[in-house]
Amino acid sequence: MSSRVCGRVLQRLQTAGSPPAASWSRIRAGSWGCCRVQTGTRSEPRRGLSGSGRSTMNVFNRDMKKRQKNWAATLQDGNQYDYLRDEVGGRVADRVYDIARTFPLALDVGAGKSHIAEHLSKDVVERLFLTDVSQETLKRRRQSEIPTQCVQADEEFLPFKENTFDLVLSSLSLHWINDLPGALRQIHQVLKPDGVFIGAMVGGETLYELRCSLQLAETEREGGFSPHVSPYTAVTDLGNLLGRAGFNMLTVDVDDVQVHYPGITEVMTDLQEMYGNEDGSIPATFEILYLIGWKPHESQAKPAKRGSATASFGDLSKINRPSPRET
Repeated sequence: MSSRVCGRVLQRLQTAGSPPAASWSRIRAGSWGCCRVQTGTRSEPRRGLSGSGRSTMNVFNRDMKKRQKNWAATLQDGNQYDYLRDEVGGRVADRVYDIARTFPLALDVGAGKSHIAEHLSKDVVERLFLTDVSQETLKRRRQSEIPTQCVQADEEFLPFKENTFDLVLSSLSLHWINDLPGALRQIHQVLKPDGVFIGAMVGGETLYELRCSLQLAETEREGGFSPHVSPYTAVTDLGNLLGRAGFNMLTVDVDDVQVHYPGITEVMTDLQEMYGNEDGSIPATFEILYLIGWKPHESQAKPAKRGSATASFGDLSKINRPSPRET
C-alpha cells in the first residue's frame, strides 16, 4: 500500500459512514501474519483471564455499550443492519435442533432483538427468558411462538438462581464481555445439571482485511499502530475457558462468514486496493466461534479410564491384511 493510500485510510476514518447491508458467502480464511506480528508496534489490548494471575482488564465500558445499543434500537432503518445477527442466530438454533430433547425453560443471554428464538419452535423450547443490557432493544424483539419473558440485565451479572435453566443460549454478545471466564461461570451456575450451553461469539480473525489495512497504513506513517478494532477471543482459548468454568463434553467449531458490501464509502475505496473483488464489492470477514458445553450430571457418559484400552494403534496396520494361509 502506498503512502498516499495509507494517508487516505487514516484521514477518512473520521468521516466514513456505516456500510449498507451485504450478501453472504461462507469461506475458510487462512492465517494473515500481518495482523498478528508487527516489529516495533504498539500491541493491541487483550482481555484479562480471571484466575490466571492477572486482574481483569475493563476494555469495554458497559454503560457506554448500553447507551449505544439503546441508540441503535431507535434507528428507523435499524433492521437492515441485523443481517449478521439473523444469520448467526439461525445457525445457533440449528445446533439446538441437533440435540434430541425438549427444553422446558431456556435463557438467551444478550438476546438483543431475539435473533435465535424466531428460528425455534415451542416443541423444542417451551418457555424462554430474554436478557439484554438494553431495554430499548428488548422492546423491539422479534416475535416467536415461544412464550417469552424479558429481563433487563447485564451479561456480566445474571440475576437468576442456581440450577434454573435447562438451556442457555447466547449469540454475538459475549465478545463485549470484560470478564469472559466469570460470565461463563455464571452461565454454568444458572444451568441445571445436565443442562447445555450453546453460544456464538466473534473470534480473533474477524475483520482481518480492515485490521491489516489500518496497521500497515499507521505503521508507514507513525512507525507503529494503535488498536482500532475491539480485541477478540482466540478459538484456541475457548476449550480451556469452558473447562475452567465447569463444563464438560465440550464442542468448539469455527464458521467464517464473508460479507460483500455493494456500496463504497471513502474508507472502503482505500481498502479495495488491497482486498477488493473483481465485481467491485469489498469483503469483510467475520470469524464466528460456536461453543457447546454441558453441566455435569451422573447420567452423562464418562470417559474410559486411562489404560483400559483393549487394542493398540499398532494393531490398525494389521486390518485387512491377508493372513499367511490366504496368500
